[in-house]
Amino acid sequence: MNLKDIKKVVLGNSLTLEEFAAVARYKTPVEFSDAYKQRVENSRSHLEKQMDKGKIMYGVNTGFGALYTQLISPEETAQLQKNILLSHATSVGEPLPEEVVRATMLMVLQNLGQGYSGVRLETLEMYRQFLNLALTPFSPKEGSVGYLSPEAHIALVLIGEGQAYFGGQQMQAKKAMHLAGLEPIVLSAKEGLALTSGTTSPTGMGALALYDMLKAAAAADIIGAMSLEALKGTVRAFDDRLMSVRPHKEQRETADNIRKILSDSNMAKSFIDYRLQDALSLRAIPQLHGAAKKTLNDALKTIEIEMNGCSDNPILWPDDEEGGTISGCNCDSSYVGIELDSACIAVTALAKMSERRNSRLINSKHSGFPDFLIKNGGLNSGLMIPQYSQAGLLNEMKILSHPATVDSIPTCADQEDYVAMGYNAAKKAREVAIKLEYVLAIELLSVYSAHQFAETNNPPGSASKAVLDKLGSFIPEMEEDLYLYPLLEGIRDLIHSGEIIKCVEDTIGKFNRDGAYK
Repeated sequence: MNLKDIKKVVLGNSLTLEEFAAVARYKTPVEFSDAYKQRVENSRSHLEKQMDKGKIMYGVNTGFGALYTQLISPEETAQLQKNILLSHATSVGEPLPEEVVRATMLMVLQNLGQGYSGVRLETLEMYRQFLNLALTPFSPKEGSVGYLSPEAHIALVLIGEGQAYFGGQQMQAKKAMHLAGLEPIVLSAKEGLALTSGTTSPTGMGALALYDMLKAAAAADIIGAMSLEALKGTVRAFDDRLMSVRPHKEQRETADNIRKILSDSNMAKSFIDYRLQDALSLRAIPQLHGAAKKTLNDALKTIEIEMNGCSDNPILWPDDEEGGTISGCNCDSSYVGIELDSACIAVTALAKMSERRNSRLINSKHSGFPDFLIKNGGLNSGLMIPQYSQAGLLNEMKILSHPATVDSIPTCADQEDYVAMGYNAAKKAREVAIKLEYVLAIELLSVYSAHQFAETNNPPGSASKAVLDKLGSFIPEMEEDLYLYPLLEGIRDLIHSGEIIKCVEDTIGKFNRDGAYK
């Protein structure tokens, strides 16, 4: 099933990573269930009752952060909510991509729709309209520790401030709303705080990054199997008996994937005894790919819990007639940040193995093919330089694999004397996911080129052939040097879209992908 096949997403029950990506990336329409609406309305009614009783509640009738001791009069409530947006919209630099802003708004709807935040349904309805009408607020991406600033830029559009994109153009928020048939609203008690608090931007951005990482990890099994096949590797190293004595689930499933992909390969069968033992980048595919996928699957469990929880502060308890307002720190982004830091390390490990397999493919000493997979070397450089690109990409991935969450810089006059830094973990996870796709694309280009030198009497398996045919639809046989950039972009698109996985599964059936979209 393709994400584009998801026709609508109804908020109110648990949201999956696939549904989340469909809304953020492919603009799948969003609806509210009756249960969703009822939760929000009950929570708002409870907040209003507590305000009528004069109960002091953080961020409702007090200042924010270290200013929590400052009481705010009922007459100043609306101004307080507007002020928090104006004062908190301080992230800077290049704008977040459209899909990340959409992901953040969707997370706000999920977060506040749990019924513990006291916001009005009509306020959430505005974000739903933004998503369904493709009105995207402008929000710069640099300068967040885990919440507040990007969300404030987004929320400004609700009150007609800031900027937004509509119809592919950036413009003043009021104009964008007018063109979309909407009018600015006045925020009520607690709404400015609720719209900016929580783990909404790191979770939204991180969910998209993780979705791409899971797809790329599944593609890595296919590409790794094809490299093994082209390099005359032995499938003996993938025997299930060997996997069973070290029973990590993902390792065993990865080995099963390789066996299934190569099950009808005459090429693989003919070279099963070619070497007693292959290099680690070939024989350790189940072990390294498996370890990486376990880390990604662990992250998936955490992200989906976060997507379906409430990370607001304070939390309201509508069933508690005595007040039931608790100020804590569900807005802490450690769960998301630590998982995404780990995910960056995991997929960088996938990339480092991919680069090593590619190096073997283009080195005649290891492959038996002409150097750099070109006939007339010297005059032609062939695929020499894409490996340089891999090296540069991998170097950046290693830098980005330094954990963001080990750092803490106190903020808010030491009221927030510890900071999780989950936002930066999510931001770099997105960059790492993109770089992994390019590293894998370069390896796959080498696999494709290697087959022009392979023995024709021992053809590759049907899965490999399906991928090679797909690549052959836009990659010519390289008799001499070609402009490689568009070819690499085309291959990366196949990986990013999941088309390469579909191509294989249409040929040999489903294989083990755990968290990757099935």
